[in-house]
Amino acid sequence: MLTLPTALRAAFKEPFGPVYTETEALLADASSEESEAPLVAVGDVVTFHLRRAGRPPDVAVIDGKTKREAVSDEIRRAVETGRLVEVTNDQGTISRALVAALGDALAAAEPTTILVEGEEDLATLPAVLAAPLGSTVVYGQPDEGMVRIRVDEAAKTEMRDLLSQFDGDTEAVLAPIEV
Repeated sequence: MLTLPTALRAAFKEPFGPVYTETEALLADASSEESEAPLVAVGDVVTFHLRRAGRPPDVAVIDGKTKREAVSDEIRRAVETGRLVEVTNDQGTISRALVAALGDALAAAEPTTILVEGEEDLATLPAVLAAPLGSTVVYGQPDEGMVRIRVDEAAKTEMRDLLSQFDGDTEAVLAPIEV
């Protein structure tokens, strides 16, 4: 397991990409870059908006919460669909089980929802590393909107650098996605 050190928390205050308040604009920008590449959503509300806009993510990582409060029944019903994989991931951590589930989900032939017991907030980092180049990873920025990360070498390097500063054995945790 990797644990976010207190000193590194400030690195997560600023978004890792452009922030969108309109789902359609986000999807238009994502599809103009690489239409066949996977779309990965981290967060219940982001997943809900993508599904409602008619573009369900290929992989969704959810935990049944938004801002540490339970999501509405409408959102919960809308996001807990398709192939469901359950993993445990504690707050402020990235578990090997979460990383393995991301790798498996991206390799699966069908859309997959990873339901996290605990918290999925940091799943964006391994999602960028696990996703193929050209993919899009979208996550929620509280009280601002949705952040879109285009998966390229620069994004992968940024996430790898951040994860190397976590407490724990980075290589062992990331081994399931062979980073």
